[in-house]
Amino acid sequence: MVDITEISAIVAAAGVILGVIYYVLEMRRQTRIRNTDLIVRINPWFNISPKELIEYSNMVLALEFKDYDDFVQKYGSLYGGKPEANALRTMLNWADGLGMLLKRNLVDIDIVVDSYGGIAQVFWGKVKPLVEGYRKDAHYAHHYERVEYLCSEIEKREQQLASKTA
Repeated sequence: MVDITEISAIVAAAGVILGVIYYVLEMRRQTRIRNTDLIVRINPWFNISPKELIEYSNMVLALEFKDYDDFVQKYGSLYGGKPEANALRTMLNWADGLGMLLKRNLVDIDIVVDSYGGIAQVFWGKVKPLVEGYRKDAHYAHHYERVEYLCSEIEKREQQLASKTA
């Protein structure tokens, strides 16, 4: 038969175990928050103002080009220093950083979808030929892959949400 001493010892041990589990989970959460904060602080692309973000995105979406070569002919190379190329590079780097946060599970996909869902597909549709051309031109197949990841994850999540409401 189990007496009160044994029951209290079991309850105390369970409390300690639960406390340790809680502490470990809380430490993981705090580390995740610190990592996200650090990434946002050291990544210069996250430090642009909302006004600049709107201006650059409007400039990028207004660009007219047939393909990468046409873009380079009209606006110069991606690192050429012209305002249009700078706006494009800034937006790509900003989206690449957001894709990095998403890929590392440091930001929730639903927050990203709520904030940038509709514009992400429009943006990626516009810049995809430029990114693909730049990858070939620079001989670097993985450049801006997190932008592509970001937009594909947003699209997947939007499809999941649409199927739930249908």
